[in-house]
Amino acid sequence: MRTFSLRTTLRLMFICLAFGCYNLFAAEPPKKSKANNAPTTATVDLERYQGRWYEVVRKPHSFEKGMSHVVATYTVRPDGKIGVTNEGLKRGKHRKATATARTTDTPGQLMVTFFLFPAEYNILEVAPDYSYSVVGGGSPNYLWVLSRTPSLPKATIDGIFARLRDRGYDLSDVIFVEQ
Repeated sequence: MRTFSLRTTLRLMFICLAFGCYNLFAAEPPKKSKANNAPTTATVDLERYQGRWYEVVRKPHSFEKGMSHVVATYTVRPDGKIGVTNEGLKRGKHRKATATARTTDTPGQLMVTFFLFPAEYNILEVAPDYSYSVVGGGSPNYLWVLSRTPSLPKATIDGIFARLRDRGYDLSDVIFVEQ
């Protein structure tokens, strides 16, 4: 195991702090649209929601850049929280990230914490049979279409996209995820 001197450790901490502040204040703010206030679904049965979901469509973002064969698995834990495991391939190598989610006072909304960073997980729509789910984040820049199967019929995707456009989402940059 490599150890660092106090001076090197302080330099690394300063660089991380400076980078974090730069990202906080210099990053482009989220686009303003009615999608920012898109309501979540009225009810979600977490027992039915848990399990394996294939990522079929997503908006591009840095933490999944170049990822394929992405799946998310949700598990309701005895303490009421939800275990989250996201997995996929990046340049042929298996990647995995785990998180914990908790419910909020807003139906259909979870707060998911990856690496100490909480983020909104807004379930915008779920099929009556729980065969697909549409999830947004805290801004319209985050969007996923999940399915219990590796793909969805074109008619289902077209219907989801029409409803998302009605909510104010820009779908010009979505990625169809290779499964």
